[in-house]
Amino acid sequence: MQSSNPVLTRLGEAARAEHSAGYPYQQMQFQQTQQPQGWQTYPQSGPYPQVIQPPATTRAMNIDDVVTRTLLLLMITGATAAISWLTLRTGPIVGLATLGSVVAGLVLGLVISFARVTNPVLISAYAVLQGVLLGVVSRTFEQVYPGIVIQAVVATFGVFAGMAALYKMRILRATPKFTRFVVGALFGIVALSLINWVLSMFGHNLGYEYYGPTQHAGTVAILFSLAAIVIGALTFIIDFDAAEQGIRYGLPERYAWYCAFGLLVGLIFLYWQILRMLGYLRR
Repeated sequence: MQSSNPVLTRLGEAARAEHSAGYPYQQMQFQQTQQPQGWQTYPQSGPYPQVIQPPATTRAMNIDDVVTRTLLLLMITGATAAISWLTLRTGPIVGLATLGSVVAGLVLGLVISFARVTNPVLISAYAVLQGVLLGVVSRTFEQVYPGIVIQAVVATFGVFAGMAALYKMRILRATPKFTRFVVGALFGIVALSLINWVLSMFGHNLGYEYYGPTQHAGTVAILFSLAAIVIGALTFIIDFDAAEQGIRYGLPERYAWYCAFGLLVGLIFLYWQILRMLGYLRR
């Protein structure tokens, strides 16, 4: 089955290349021959001939691997958010921590996404950076609108559960056309958000987003936030399909970290959009 996710297609090809190195025992040669990369050659010892042994195979990932790693990343993010909520309250350290986590998190997230990094240390570092930002900004919103954070958290996981149900019942599928639309729309939303943020720093807000919890938001900002929530929710369909296709391809266990990273990014993005929308509505 051909995956509609180009990243998983490339990963699948890599996995098939890995598996193709696992030649049957009958094909092993008891003489010096050209062996595939990764095979180990043991020299002749006494009366025994030289043996070429295939590399040890890694276990293929399963759905439990994706779930456990996603939960672990969520726990890291939540714990870091709680610590920053309690400790980063006043002073210039708050601004430095916020700006640093935004820049470092953006760079690290792009590196992991485009380089298809499966290193758990780097992915966990991304979760820590996002936790710092979540804690500081969420506490600011909570001080202005008591109860808004728990509302945003419940709504985020509610949307996630709803999308999981729609995917499970095959009501929504990650077809190539669906994937192109969602990815294109997501890039458009992120690009407009970045442009709006940069211009707002120089006093020229385009009206797509407002960043302070008390800033007035017009109709354009509300509609933009609603569109971001819808697109953010639809990205879960692509993430679910990526995990399913990765399991079907038989990707090694380490790729479960990459799938968990995608789910974490989607949850954080959706949380921010819902938090902002609730802030608009409660003004």
